[in-house]
Amino acid sequence: MQIVVTGFHAIEESVNAIQKSKKNPQNVKLFYSKVGPRVKKILATANDAGIKSFQVENHKLNELVKDLPESLQDHRGIVLQKEVQNKESANANIVEFDSWLKQAEADYNTHKKSITVVVLDKITDPHNVGAIIRSCDQFGVSLVLIPEHKSSNNIEDNDVIARSSAGASAWVPVSIVNNLVRAVEKLKEAGFWVYGADAGGQTCGKIDFAEKTVLVMGSEGQGISQLLEKQCDTIVSIPTCGKIDSLNVSVATGVLLYEIFRRNNI
Repeated sequence: MQIVVTGFHAIEESVNAIQKSKKNPQNVKLFYSKVGPRVKKILATANDAGIKSFQVENHKLNELVKDLPESLQDHRGIVLQKEVQNKESANANIVEFDSWLKQAEADYNTHKKSITVVVLDKITDPHNVGAIIRSCDQFGVSLVLIPEHKSSNNIEDNDVIARSSAGASAWVPVSIVNNLVRAVEKLKEAGFWVYGADAGGQTCGKIDFAEKTVLVMGSEGQGISQLLEKQCDTIVSIPTCGKIDSLNVSVATGVLLYEIFRRNNI
């Protein structure tokens, strides 16, 4: 089946992600009708990434978007199309956890580049999940781990996640696991250091984050589950000065990911 992406920003994010990944984009195509300044910029990036582009009549674009929700049918002269195997993979880059971990260990031993894994514990709002995945794309996260139960991971939510992530959910690797605690245990066995986000922890700006980092984010109402918190090597917090209790979980994740990225890459 096909996933169709509209909107300048969502298409730009998708094309930039392909360019950065250096993967073969043979299943991705761009269709455009008029070449304005923003479309021209997108086409240049797409060409650099190896994405095939086709200039077509406007009615062809209308045909491509006709099955989208009405709010997404305003293509503004450019549409990205991706061929996928099924609906779930259309909106998310689903990977098998054990296979990913084996490959990640091999890559780390060869290249010694930092690896960041984000664990989402009982985060049920698909808008938050999408926004988190968008931050994961921007700060080079290697994997997002989501539990099979009590989380936003079902097919009905995927369209919301895709839009909230500005298309990044199609590129950021996501693994859905039955036992989140056991998955984190395996990461620890592979040499990852586990940081749990919670109020009262060490200030994030003072932590020297490990090259192989796991960041655990809990739900805004309940925080990190007790069994998962026991797996955390360090509890980390974000210093704030506001009058309300805390940051939204997606905003907090973005702040912490920036700090991890800054420590390991800048």
